[in-house]
Amino acid sequence: MNYNFSVLLDTSFFIRLLNKYDPLHGNAKDYFKFFLENGIKLKISTISIAEYCVGGDFSDLPLKNLQILPFNYDHAIRTGEFARIMFNNYKNIKIPVEPRAIIPNDAKLFAQADIDPAISYFVTSDTRTINKTRKLLNHGLKIGFKIIDIHQPYNKQFGLLDL
Repeated sequence: MNYNFSVLLDTSFFIRLLNKYDPLHGNAKDYFKFFLENGIKLKISTISIAEYCVGGDFSDLPLKNLQILPFNYDHAIRTGEFARIMFNNYKNIKIPVEPRAIIPNDAKLFAQADIDPAISYFVTSDTRTINKTRKLLNHGLKIGFKIIDIHQPYNKQFGLLDL
């Protein structure tokens, strides 16, 4: 079966996929295989590449299976909207806005997923992203994608029997 959508894979997904000792490695590998076998287009942001390269090597990323999504001005404008809501709702966190705000990468990645009409899912294992940031954005903006938490096996996520 071929699905007609794309997924944006988060840095945390690649960290799990490329570390066979990580507790979520099996789930990440199963999702990756499922996506490839079902014609789901896999995208990686240039932001995730930068994050991954902090502790990993660029050449480790499975780039032949990925479309690289550059961060552009449309993404930047939408990021500003997401970050404004995030800053306004983080009541317990003091984020210095002057002289320059530091925009969370989550906001940038969400903007990319939201702007690209082909992206249906943002795939991550980052529980902070799953539990906090998405809730904050739901209070202020409609977003055009869903989050897949790889803590849940792919077959449960997509309602498939594990035969």
